[in-house]
Amino acid sequence: MIRLDAIRDCMDGVIPGMLGTCDAEGVPNIAELSQVQFVDDQHVALTYQFFNKTRRNVLANPFAKLLLTSPQTLQRYRLTLEYLRTESAGPLFEAMKAKLAGIASHTGMSGVFRLLGADIYRVHAIEALCCPTLPPPLPACNPLVALRRGIGRLQQAADLDALLVAALDALELELGIDHAMILLLDADSERLYTIASRGYPHSGVGSEIAIGEGVIGVAARERTAIRIGHMTAEYGYQRAVRSALRDSAERSGVPSGLETEIPLPGLASARSQLAVPVLAFRRLLGVLYVESVLDEHFGYDDEDLLLSFAAQFGLALQWLQQSGEEDDDADDALAPPAAALPALEVRHYAFDHSVFLGEDYLIKGVAGAILYVLLSEYLASGRSHFSNRELRLDPRIRLSDVSDNLEARLVLLRRRLDERGAGIRLLPAGRGRLQLCVAGALRLSEL
Repeated sequence: MIRLDAIRDCMDGVIPGMLGTCDAEGVPNIAELSQVQFVDDQHVALTYQFFNKTRRNVLANPFAKLLLTSPQTLQRYRLTLEYLRTESAGPLFEAMKAKLAGIASHTGMSGVFRLLGADIYRVHAIEALCCPTLPPPLPACNPLVALRRGIGRLQQAADLDALLVAALDALELELGIDHAMILLLDADSERLYTIASRGYPHSGVGSEIAIGEGVIGVAARERTAIRIGHMTAEYGYQRAVRSALRDSAERSGVPSGLETEIPLPGLASARSQLAVPVLAFRRLLGVLYVESVLDEHFGYDDEDLLLSFAAQFGLALQWLQQSGEEDDDADDALAPPAAALPALEVRHYAFDHSVFLGEDYLIKGVAGAILYVLLSEYLASGRSHFSNRELRLDPRIRLSDVSDNLEARLVLLRRRLDERGAGIRLLPAGRGRLQLCVAGALRLSEL
């Protein structure tokens, strides 16, 4: 007996499938398929793009035959199908819509291929046809071994910073993925912000994208993996990141000449993209995104592997964010002395907590509010040591009651400050504590 999940490599459209249907009178029709989507061990989904002969046939006679060919071995399989229903929204529809956009762009049919629905079929039988075949290629790595080693790296992380490094190390060293980014959810603004990346000239830490925008945003909104095998402008995140909040500077009073968006990192011509949600007990925490300059670089096995890895990462992330309580017995760590820098003007715009170091944009949102509170206390009383507990309770920061993500915000802020190198740093000073280090004089203004 052939399992449906054993022939998923036939369903990515490298070799188009052929669908045979009959009308109510038994007159047959053969149509080439742009994609077949694996749903589960008993179901596949086919694209509904036009009200054509195939569509009319399956509505009149729900039984069909599907011919699939493995691009690895050229083995052919004949599937007996029964049409059940059509879905025009939801995770399955969005995953197929994104994949079809890549296929359409690759074949020059972007103006023609538009997904109207995902037709769900039950698979009643799978038959391997007698034909010349090739030996299957050796896999690049054993996915279970790679996953076990990757999870082992996550288990060694003692704090959120170490967890992010461990996750990117696992993707690169165990899974062979050179370009990746991790984005976390800001539930209040319904946006995702980049907290770590690997393989790019610029980290893009602090860059944002709205829920529902591009591959990353759709994966977050639908809480499902979104995989594209060919370049497509329709799901390009560089376009999406500039499409939202263009007028935020005017609304907040920030001068229009100042840049208030950090560009997302990423490949200029990503041809394969895979975004998977990071979940913990049904709660969305963020998105793990990987990409490649090669067509069809990620397949169903990679999708499963990344989803499993993201699940473990999500559990570790939630645990570390919830265990960042202050250790009263911890000794205060003293920061090494820093070379004095010229006086630095820090401007804080209260509307969205945008913070500028001189003329350069640094950060906004909760992380911006945290920095403003720290600098205000430092200038007012000379304090340099703070606890996570007091920041969590400070009404000026206005953390979410549902999920404050304070530790993640501190990591984001610390990394942005280190990248800027302007003389302000945040250092760990024991569990649940931090030290503010300022080199030189400060002028803090609120606008």
